Amino acid sequence: MKSIRIGTRNSALALWQAREVARHLQNNNYLTEIVPIVSSGDKNLTQPLYSLGITGVFTRDLDVALLNDEIDIAVHSLKDVPTNLPQNLEIVSYLERDFPQDVLIRKESAKNKELHELKLATSSLRRRAFWLKNFPNAEFSDIRGNIQTRLQKLEDGDFDATILSLAGIKRMKMDIDYEMLPFLIPAPSQGVIAVAGHADKTEINEIVRRFTNHTNTQICVEMERNFLNTLEGGCTAPIGAFAEIFEDQIRFKAALCSLDGKNCISTDENFVYNNEENFGKNFAKVVLENGGKELMAEIKNQI
Repeated sequence: MKSIRIGTRNSALALWQAREVARHLQNNNYLTEIVPIVSSGDKNLTQPLYSLGITGVFTRDLDVALLNDEIDIAVHSLKDVPTNLPQNLEIVSYLERDFPQDVLIRKESAKNKELHELKLATSSLRRRAFWLKNFPNAEFSDIRGNIQTRLQKLEDGDFDATILSLAGIKRMKMDIDYEMLPFLIPAPSQGVIAVAGHADKTEINEIVRRFTNHTNTQICVEMERNFLNTLEGGCTAPIGAFAEIFEDQIRFKAALCSLDGKNCISTDENFVYNNEENFGKNFAKVVLENGGKELMAEIKNQI
């Protein structure tokens, strides 16, 4: 077999993730080649993602490369991947989840401020809504870009703190102070690297699946993404969902919040898993029946 062409965004974090997939394959004697591709989401760093009106803004260019046979597989942060993929594309594997949490990064001048006093820089509607639920008078600034760009904007900007994914900080081995935020439910599938492939490339897909897929992670993130898909949330609505396996039990914690954080519909369930029931879809239906349908309509209208 020729070298497996691995498509990726060209940010430092995305390249690290692609190299991690390559490492698994190389350890099993497969040749790999990393092919960086500039994504639409990386080209426009001024507008918040929800205002771009594009589904899969970080994955679209890699999707095109897969469909045009420019690459064999594409490596993504799974939380950036729409729940409905283009025709003939599929998620092939899920690497083991490492750090799903959101964390708070402060600038030095705000070290002693209480959380409710912080002016926060984040363009994520989920992070804003969950923050407003706890601190309704908070002020926000928009911020976009990779981790290094955001940290520089934090230093230069007129705000106190920002929120980042812990996975990125850990993967980049960044030596920065951060605070855990237990009230922030992660985005569905946050902290998971996924590999997408073309449905016709069955041999390559099988190799990738065999050497990179982590079954427990797959169970959890498919549940989270089914929850998201049933709510029709896309990647931008204020929806958090996190599933975790404890022996034979799963804890599923999720919430849908209004943009201002005043109306949140949440669920927190412990149950025994079986692969015949679509738990994520079932939990989402409960949320929809308890006011979620009207809340989703309100959010879409406001966005």
